[in-house]
Amino acid sequence: MNLLRLVLLICASLCLAVSASAASVLEQYLPDAQVSDLVPGADGFGPLRADLAVAPVLKGGETVGWVFATSDFVGTTGYSGKPIHTLVAVALDAKIIGVQLVKHSEPIVLIGIPEAKVKAMVSGYAGLDLVAEAKSGGTAHDVDIISGATVTVMVIDDSIVRSGLKVARALGLGGLAPESEQAGPRFTIDADAAEPADWVEAEGDGTIRRLSLDVAQVNAAFAEHADARARERALTEPPETTFIDMHAALVSVPAIGKAMLGPAEEANLRDWLKEGESAVAVAGRGLYSFKGSGYVRGGIFDRIVLIQDDVSVRFRDRDHRRLGRIALSGAPEFAEMDLFRIPADVGFDPTKPFRIQLLAHREVGPIEKVFHTFDLSYQLPQKYLKAAAVPLAEVTAVADRDEGTAQADLWKRIWRDKTLEIAVLGTMLFVLTAVFFFQTYAVRNARAFYIFRIAFLTVTLVFLGWYANAQLSVVNLMALFGSLVTGFSWQAFLLDPLTFILWFSVAAALLFWGRGAYCGWLCPFGALQELSNQIARKLHVPQWTLPWGLHERLWPLKYMIFLGLFGVSLMSVEQAEHLAEIEPFKTAIILKFIRAWPFVAYAAALLVAGLFVERFYCRYLCPLGAALAIPARMRMFDWLKRYHECGNPCQTCSNQCPVQAIHRTGEINPNECINCLHCQVLYQSETVCPVVMKKMKSRAKLAASPGGTPINQSAAKV
Repeated sequence: MNLLRLVLLICASLCLAVSASAASVLEQYLPDAQVSDLVPGADGFGPLRADLAVAPVLKGGETVGWVFATSDFVGTTGYSGKPIHTLVAVALDAKIIGVQLVKHSEPIVLIGIPEAKVKAMVSGYAGLDLVAEAKSGGTAHDVDIISGATVTVMVIDDSIVRSGLKVARALGLGGLAPESEQAGPRFTIDADAAEPADWVEAEGDGTIRRLSLDVAQVNAAFAEHADARARERALTEPPETTFIDMHAALVSVPAIGKAMLGPAEEANLRDWLKEGESAVAVAGRGLYSFKGSGYVRGGIFDRIVLIQDDVSVRFRDRDHRRLGRIALSGAPEFAEMDLFRIPADVGFDPTKPFRIQLLAHREVGPIEKVFHTFDLSYQLPQKYLKAAAVPLAEVTAVADRDEGTAQADLWKRIWRDKTLEIAVLGTMLFVLTAVFFFQTYAVRNARAFYIFRIAFLTVTLVFLGWYANAQLSVVNLMALFGSLVTGFSWQAFLLDPLTFILWFSVAAALLFWGRGAYCGWLCPFGALQELSNQIARKLHVPQWTLPWGLHERLWPLKYMIFLGLFGVSLMSVEQAEHLAEIEPFKTAIILKFIRAWPFVAYAAALLVAGLFVERFYCRYLCPLGAALAIPARMRMFDWLKRYHECGNPCQTCSNQCPVQAIHRTGEINPNECINCLHCQVLYQSETVCPVVMKKMKSRAKLAASPGGTPINQSAAKV
C-alpha cells in the first residue's frame, strides 16, 4: 500500500511538473504585473489568447496593444544559465509602448550593477518601431550598452527585438505579414544555369544590380535632414557629377561567378568559401567610396550592410578580398572592386531578395557627422533558380531549428565582435605557458624577469581587467553549479568568450601548475594588489611579515568563506550571489570604483592593507582562490625546483616568498603558492642563494688549485 501511494505521489508530481512547464511564462507573471506601470494610461489586461501567448492591453474597454513575455517566443538564457524574463507591450502600429524586466538571475546585476540601472535601460525600449526593425534587419536602433554588463544587455536586446517581431508578425501589427514556411516546392540555386554573355545582358536581366546617385540627388536627400547644418554644407560639385555608381552581384552562384570572375578567380572563390557560405561582389566609382577607410582601423566596413528580412550582415576585414578585374565582356572601369563573404551561420538565403544599404555621411562639424541611407535592392533572377521539394518533417521542425540557430547566432556574433580581445588573451596564455615550461631559462636574469612580470601584470590589470572586464569570480562557479543542477547549457557560458577561455585555461593549468597560474598572473585584482604593493615598496612603505603561527591561522579563512557561500548556494543561489560581495572584483575592476561609497571603501581598505602585507586579500579572504586550490591538489607535476638544503638550514626562500607559501621546513604549500617564480629566481641566484654561492666557491677553489684547470677540462670532457 505504501509503495502504491509512493507511485501515485510520483505520478501526481510528474503531472504537476508537466502542467507547470506547459503553462506560458506570461501566465506566470501577468497576474502580478501592474498594467499602469507597463503602459501608462492603460487600465487592465484582457484574457490570454488560446492560440498565442499574448494578452490584450485595455484602455477604456478597448484594445490598445498586446502584452507578451519574451521567453515565450525566443531563447532568453543569460550568463547565469537561467532565462531573463521580460514583459513587453506592443501597440497596434507595431511600436513598443512598454517594457518591464520581471525576473532574472544575472550575477553581474545582482552584485555589481544597480538593478535600477538595468531596468531603466530596459524601459528605454518604449517607442521602438518594430516595422523599422523588420526593414533594417534589427539594426534600426542603438543598443544602450551598460559597462560591465555587455552580455546581459545583448541578450535582453536580442530577445526584445526578435520576440517583438514574431508577435507583431503573428498578429499582423503595423502591416507586418505573418511568417509562414513553405510546404512543397521551394527554390534552390541551379548549378547548371547559363552564364550571361556580357555586361549588358547581365545588367539587363538583373544578374547585376546598380545604385547610381549624382550630387544633386544626394544634396536633395540631405536637404530634408532634421539637422539644418546638413543643408548648409551641400556638395559644391556640379549637380550631374557622379556621387557613387555602385554595382553588386551574387557571385557565389556558379554561373554568375564564372562569368564575372573568370575560371581561375572563380575557383579561388570556391576554395575561400566554406559550406553554406555566399559571396557578393561590389564595384563602385565616383566621389564616394562604399568602403571608406574605417575598416583599416576597426576591421569592419561601416558604410555598407547587407539586409535580408531580420538578418543583417556587417562585413569585417576577414570576410573581404580585393577583386583585381571583372572578366565579363563590356564591363566599365571601376575605382574599387571587392568580394565580401557572407558567413553560413547568419541565416542568409541567396534565393530570397535582399538589399545592400549604403550609409552616406556629411560632416557638419569638426567631429560631427549626419547620415543618410540609400538602398541597392537585389533579387536573384529566376533563371538561376530551380524548384525543390521540402519534406513535411523538415517543415514541422523549422521553427525549433530557427530558434536554436538564432540563439547560436547571438553567441557567435559576440565572439566575432571580440576577435581582438580573444587574440590578445590567446597571446598572453601562450607566453605564460612558455614561461612555465621553460622557467629555468625565463628566470635566469632576475632583473629581466622582474620587468617581464611587472609588464605582464600591467597588461592583466589594464587589458583583461579594466578594458575587457575578464575578471573571474566565485559567482561564475556558483552559476556553473546551478546550471549543472537545473540543466546545463553551453550557450550560457559561450556568451562571454574571454571568461569562457579563461576558465578552460584555468582548468588545464590546475592539472599542471595548480591555482597559481591564474591567481599569480591572470587575476586583474591580484595584479592590482601586487602592482600597488610594488609602488609602495618604491615609496619605502614599511612591509609587514606576519608571524608564521598567525599566518597559518589566517589563511584557512578563505576556505571557510568559500564553503559558507557554497552551502548557502545549495539553498538559494541568489542569496549566495549577494553574499559573494565579499569579493571586491566588481567594484575595483568591472565598475572601476564608480559605485556607492561603502563598496569603494571596502575595496580601498583591502588595497591599503595590501600596501603593507603583499596580496593581503589573496592570502586570507579570497573565496575564488580557495575554490581553485581544492581541485589543484590533483596537479600532476611539481615544477618548482628545490635543494636538499632548502629549509634545513637555509631559510632564504621562506623569508622572501611574497605570500609566505614556503614552510620553515622548506616545503612549498601548493594551496597558497601563486607561481610567481620568485623562488626559482633565488634558486639560480649567485648572490642570494647560499647553496649556489657555496658551489661557486668550491668551483673557484678547484680552479685556483694546482692542476685545477686541467681537472676541470677533463671533467668538462667527461
